Amino acid sequence: MGPTESLSQDHRTIERLLDTLEQAARRLHKGEPMRAEFFIDAAQFIAGFADGCHHRKEEGALFPAMGEAGFPTEAGPIAVMLSEHEQGRRFTRAMRAAAQELVSGNEAAAGNVIDNAHGYVSLLRQHIMKEDNILFQMARSALDAQRQQELMKDFERLEREEGEGVREKYLALLDALEREQQA
Repeated sequence: MGPTESLSQDHRTIERLLDTLEQAARRLHKGEPMRAEFFIDAAQFIAGFADGCHHRKEEGALFPAMGEAGFPTEAGPIAVMLSEHEQGRRFTRAMRAAAQELVSGNEAAAGNVIDNAHGYVSLLRQHIMKEDNILFQMARSALDAQRQQELMKDFERLEREEGEGVREKYLALLDALEREQQA
């Protein structure tokens, strides 16, 4: 497996969260019984897995490698991806803050939870589509086999730096969030 295939696998995991988060936001909007902490847990998954594990590989390894291969990082597709990563972080922070208000009893915060959850889901669905169908194809054509092998080693190093069992911790959290929405 190459680096872009590894990142695409992460996308499939993130899409599971998007499906679950979208369903939870829909339930909250309908006024169905909903654990407000669900959205704090979802924000934790986003910060830890989508941003911490996945985006860290892109920002710390793939995008610089593409820059070395001649792709501009201050403009064009890489700059768009970086901007969308930041936008996703803003949605996540706002969703977490609104969910904390909801937990504290401020029912009016539900609208902000819903809006930011939907904003994040919409952004990430488009973002993933662009990476899987455009950016990753560009990377595969521009980076030779040796550079792709080096990127896989970079990914492994970045995962080790995250710590033992971090990926598994977030996958377990995602499993729990999915089970909660299926109940």
